[in-house]
Amino acid sequence: MSDLNAVPSANRLHIALYGRRNSGKSSLINALTGQESALVSPVAGTTTDPVRKAMEVRGLGACVWIDTAGFDDEGELGALRVERTRGTLEQAELALLAVSAEYPPEESLALEEAWLADCRARKIPVIPVVTKADLAEPAPLLERLRLEWKAAPLAVSARTGQGIPALLEELVRVLPEDYGASSITGALVREGDVVLLVMPQDSEAPKGRLILPQVQTIRDLLDNKCVVIGATPETMPGALAALKKPPALIITDSQVFRQAAALTPPESRLTSFSVLFAAHKGDLAEYLRGAEAVDRLTEQSRVLIAEACTHAPLTEDIGRVKIPALLRKRFGQGLRVDIVSGTSFPQELAGYDLIVHCGGCMFSRKYLLSRIHRAQAQGIPITNYGVLLAKLNGILDRISF
Repeated sequence: MSDLNAVPSANRLHIALYGRRNSGKSSLINALTGQESALVSPVAGTTTDPVRKAMEVRGLGACVWIDTAGFDDEGELGALRVERTRGTLEQAELALLAVSAEYPPEESLALEEAWLADCRARKIPVIPVVTKADLAEPAPLLERLRLEWKAAPLAVSARTGQGIPALLEELVRVLPEDYGASSITGALVREGDVVLLVMPQDSEAPKGRLILPQVQTIRDLLDNKCVVIGATPETMPGALAALKKPPALIITDSQVFRQAAALTPPESRLTSFSVLFAAHKGDLAEYLRGAEAVDRLTEQSRVLIAEACTHAPLTEDIGRVKIPALLRKRFGQGLRVDIVSGTSFPQELAGYDLIVHCGGCMFSRKYLLSRIHRAQAQGIPITNYGVLLAKLNGILDRISF
């Protein structure tokens, strides 16, 4: 079996298709992916909630195609569908804007122009696509879009395959050159470095497996040609004793920061998986600024904890159990803690004194940054698990970033 399906969604390129109802978005996805990935019907409004399909595309690699409801949907339910379509803008890293060649040339394109402007404002590369080129002459519409949108639209036909190869080439061309090039540990290691990973195997660790941040970090270290050694907190002293010299770097689970810090040799740098992901997926500078807000918390404060995962709460859960307990121990039992998970995240953040986010290994960097930017826009401090735990343990100044 191919290991393609093992590529986490967060590590896939997210490509969203936008357009009116029955503009050919679903047919276009099927043509691009070479299979029936999306439901197609001549009835307008067949696609309701956003539909995601993971696929490998030559030149782009592992992708997630997002088929969306028409942004001209009407009525109370239609408004909800459009709102969910709008929500995908926080995840989209590339966008296709579909306009049917059958669309009357004299009709307004105000809806399309609004979405085009929104994509550009969010710095999402967007390709205008004139669909159904086999059903109507696309040339007039192509010329109109070139002049009015200052863009280079492409004409395609999902039925005949016309223009599909050119569209795939254009998707590769507009992809940022540095997309996917960043390293999780590259700023902290050199080729040949010995790196010790401290990984508790408690109830949060899946049976027989490592959690995703650990797996991704190990792969990144191997790509950086490092020597990787794994240990639990209990076996960390033995691992250090077995080495001829201290490791260049120690990466620990944030929940055992204090224990790992006490054992870390002066010659070794120390960080955590969550801190690494703070820099890799989020905005480390903003997280460090957010950590300063911890000193201003009181028993009357309100804290929002946001997790990307949606697993059931565990007795040792770091976000739902351990961090709230540490905060209440420091500031008082009256401190209010709200917890959200998955894609649930409030639009309005007023009333919170601090947001604490997980490392975001299940999210794309763009999606996680959209949350950070929302907090910034509303003036709410935001930090992440690893930075917060280093701060609460009094070792933030010892951590390498």
